[in-house]
Order: sequence, then C-alpha cells, then structure tokens
Amino acid sequence: LSGPAALTAELCEVRPGGALNEVLRGVRPVFADTPAARAALPELLGEDGEALVPSGQRAILAPLRGRRRVIGAAVFLRRPDRLAFEAEDLLVAAQLATHSALGIDKAVLYGREAYIADELQRTMLPETLPHPTGVRLASRYLPAAETARVGGDWYDAIPLPGSRVALVVGDVMGHSMTSAAIMGQLRTTAQTLAGLDLPPQEVLHHLDEQAQRLGTDRMATCMYAVYDPVAHRITIANAGHPPPVLLHLGGEAEVLRVPPGAPIGVGGVDFEAVELDAPAGATLLLYTDGLVESRLRDVWTGIEQLRERLTATAQLTGPGHPPPLEALCDEVLDMLGPGDRDDDIALLAARFDGIASSDVRYWSLDAEDATPGKARRLARTALAEWGLEDLTDSVELLVSEVVTNAVRYTTRPVTLRLLRTDVLRCEVGDDVPQLPRLCQARATDEGGRGLYLVNKLARRWGATRLSVGKVVWFELHGG
Repeated sequence: LSGPAALTAELCEVRPGGALNEVLRGVRPVFADTPAARAALPELLGEDGEALVPSGQRAILAPLRGRRRVIGAAVFLRRPDRLAFEAEDLLVAAQLATHSALGIDKAVLYGREAYIADELQRTMLPETLPHPTGVRLASRYLPAAETARVGGDWYDAIPLPGSRVALVVGDVMGHSMTSAAIMGQLRTTAQTLAGLDLPPQEVLHHLDEQAQRLGTDRMATCMYAVYDPVAHRITIANAGHPPPVLLHLGGEAEVLRVPPGAPIGVGGVDFEAVELDAPAGATLLLYTDGLVESRLRDVWTGIEQLRERLTATAQLTGPGHPPPLEALCDEVLDMLGPGDRDDDIALLAARFDGIASSDVRYWSLDAEDATPGKARRLARTALAEWGLEDLTDSVELLVSEVVTNAVRYTTRPVTLRLLRTDVLRCEVGDDVPQLPRLCQARATDEGGRGLYLVNKLARRWGATRLSVGKVVWFELHGG
C-alpha cells in the first residue's frame, strides 16, 4: 500500500450533513469510486487532492474509529501499475484503520492525561511566594524529563505569627494524577496545620494521620521548618526527606544533621524536631530527591555534589557576600546532567536576613484599664528612639484600639511587640482564641470602630489564632 507524496495528513472540518459526514457515519471502509466516497473526497482532500486519487478500485476510504467516536479518516491507495483492490482488501483496510485509530486515540488520551496532571500539579503549587519579614525566598519547580511522569513534589512558604515563616518541601511517592491529587490534599492540610501554629513535629504527625486516612499506600516524604528572624533560629522536623543544606555567609556549605524520620503515611512513628542556629546572611536549601538522585547517581553522591556546587558558587562572590538568591537557584539546577531528570524537582531557597535585637521592642502588660495608655507611651518612646516620630499619631491610635480590644476580653497579661524593618509592624497577643471581625458600626453604636480604623490606616493587618490565644497585627510604612 502506498500513495502519492502530495497526499499528506491534515486537519479538515466535517460539515454536519455533508458527504464526508455520511461516509464516516457508515464506519466501514468503502472503495473511493463509489458515489458517496467520490462526493466525500473533495471535502477530505480538497479539490486538488481529489485529482491525485487513482480511478477504479485503487483507493479505499476508511473511517478511523476510536473508542467512543470517529477521530479521522484514512485513504489507502494503489498505483495504476498494480492490481486494483478486491473486496477482501476492505477487511484488511478495516483492520489497519481500527488499529491505527486505537493507537492515535490512546496517544491523544495519554497526552491529555499527562497535560491535565501536569496542570493539576502546577496549579496546586504557589503562584508567588510571600515576602515575610527577615527572610528572602526563591523557588524552582521542574517536571521530569519524561512528561508523562507527573509526580507529587510540592513546596510552600507560610507566614506565621511573630514574623516567623514555615518552609515546607514534600514529595508524594509515585508518578500519576493520583500522586498529584494527594499532593494537593497534603499541601492544604499542611497550610491548615501551620495556621494553628503547631510545632514542626506535630505538623508531621497530623500529616501522617491524614495520609493514612487517604489510603494504606499513600506515602510521602516531607521537610517542615520554622524560621524565627528575631531569635535567629530555625526548628526543623523531617519525615524521610533528603536533608537540607545550609550555605553559610563565609562560603561553606553544610549538610544539616536532622533526624531522618519515617515517611508520612507509615503510621505509628514519632517525629523529632531539632533547633539550629540560622545566622544572618546564611541560605537554606530545601529540595526533593529529584535534584540529587537519578539512575546515574545515588542520593548521597548527589547531596555531596550539591554541597560542592553551593561552595563553588559562593566563591564567585567571596566571603561575606552571599550569591544572589535567584542566580543561586539557577546554578543549583545547572548541576543536572542529561540523565539526571528522572524525577520532578522542587527547590525552595531561604536567605536569612533576620531582625536585629535593636529593631525589636517587647512588653508584657497586665490586663487593666490603664494598659492602653501605657501601651501608647511605650510605643511613642520606641518610635522616638528609632527616629520614626512621624508615625507616632497613627501608631498610638492603632495600638490603643488593638490593646483595648485585647484587655476587654481577657484577665491575663497581653503582649505588645514592635518590629522595625522596611515596615513598622505591631503585634498584640492575648489568650482569647476568637478572632476579631471587621464590621460596620452603626451611627448610634458607642464602639465597634477600632478595626475599622486599623483597616483604614494600616498598610496591612490581620489576626492569627495560636495554640493558646491569638495575635492581632498591623503594619505601617516605615516613615
């Protein structure tokens, strides 16, 4: 079977009620010299293409029928110097058309599923990273070189009360749409648990329980870390994930010793957290195993190569000058060779800037009627020391409103903290878990306008529930 080179596969529109539509509805192949086929050929091949089809029974028009629908048509040709087709050849054409259609249909379905799974995974990753105080963030995500190998890698950065931030990287085992869907559920669960301000080991414990509820074979690895820019410390818990690497300001790259733990979903295991120094200028890298493991190298060889690449990159900028964060991520990915893309790769980098103790003021205040006035005076003094007197009126008003709300509903001490960075941040904590709600006060109401003022005057504001109580915070431009 062969045909003129001028006849090539192309896309054509099948008109409802047209001759081609009628032939395709017939399902079975037909000789091209039948009246129905002759009428359909111009629609399928164009006016010029019809002239290239030999006369007599030397052409067969066969519908390509997939699993549920007709997906196209094939034209089988014989040169004029060969014998014409016979009736038995219609059966051969039918078999060829059927196998071709099922193959095409499967390829289209396979590609569509891979695309949907990849889009599902990407939409469940953060579009942008937050900009928490005292830390800079960058991320990368690369799918596996084989596009069908959609995995469950994810990363996240979640702002926490007290200017802290949770850094999360995880990897659901397997490569399928199911893996991507489970990844989305675990990421959402991690965000919810982070909002409760649970310790890292407790977050992993609850993720482990959630994975077991999803099924007996739903396992994942995860690294969960909480960075405190005021204390310059980081608390890390691990569930079977590759260890993080810390690039120090002096240029040394260190693989952090974190208890490995068991993967999420194993069940019946405890997770252990460690607290480590997070010096200003250092960079923490969290990643999935696709970065360091492939069929060409084991995971520990890959981790050592990562450490060496970070050290070499830091030497380019010299001690005391950390490499730009985005460029550092690109350098890390450049270590991958042609055979190193067997798996998805998620990378999360955090540059610790920290908040100097001189930029922090903290007070614990008794819940008394005089407390709002005392809070105003303390805030006024701190602003004067920082040279931010132009913010005094706004800060005093907002501090007074937020502290007044706190002491109204509690009998235990409340906390007041001011942080000076590129913005001025105020945090008021109490032991009452109910979060305040912004509402419009009526003209006859004597109160209820505090949060309305905060919403109007503050650059940003919010409230976060803690394991015990809550924190209400607001930010103003730093003068």
